Amino acid sequence: MKIFRTFLLIFIIFQPLFAFDTITFPSRDSLLISADLYLAYQKKAPFILLFHQAGFSRGEYRDIAPILNEMGFNVMAIDQRSGNEVNSVVNETAQRALEKNMRDTYLDALPDLLASIDYAKSNLAEGRFIIWGSSYSASLALKIAGDSPQQLDGVLAFSPGEYFERLGESCHFIRESTINIKIPVFITSAQAEKERWWSMYEIMPAERKEYFLPSTQGIHGSRALWTSTDGHEEYWSAVKKFLQQFLVESTPQAPQDLHPH
Repeated sequence: MKIFRTFLLIFIIFQPLFAFDTITFPSRDSLLISADLYLAYQKKAPFILLFHQAGFSRGEYRDIAPILNEMGFNVMAIDQRSGNEVNSVVNETAQRALEKNMRDTYLDALPDLLASIDYAKSNLAEGRFIIWGSSYSASLALKIAGDSPQQLDGVLAFSPGEYFERLGESCHFIRESTINIKIPVFITSAQAEKERWWSMYEIMPAERKEYFLPSTQGIHGSRALWTSTDGHEEYWSAVKKFLQQFLVESTPQAPQDLHPH
């Protein structure tokens, strides 16, 4: 009996604290978007919407989202139509787009981001609302924050840049929107990538704007927070410090089964 109790205690200790559900909902052109929901708290808890980088999927956040849950945030990570696979998670939205012969450039993914915001705000989130992008989606997140500031309370951008000139946009496509960002913003990247986003950062009128560069070489995108990345601890320290402002006056209730089915 004593051995059984010891085993049971060990089993409980090592059980994951937060699970996730995978759902689908339509993009603005009706393409189905797949998303992982990490809902640990009631709807009034602050909410973070996660967008992945080029060639990736919602799997970019499999190890990141649970940490955000532990901090007190509800989280959703989506598959955009411009992407592929990472961490053994296939991008289902991109697969559907391919099957339907739909365009899948970085810009074509913008309706997916906007539809995800609409869906989350209508069905999942009643508290502070933050979006988080990686690489090209970091740029699009900044664009949304500048173009539709009333929808958001904060934005995090991992390795943004002007990645859209080859798609016919201005070389200042993102910068033209960031000049309007007044909500709290956080930008980070690898050391060598600073020049890609510094002019965007400089012109932002936001009072609460922060940037972080690692003491190490760093890495592109949200992979900076993976445990496999050298220096991920200092990236996390900067991110947590920034996110703390959204937890002030927010007291999420105990985790419960709020996953929609």
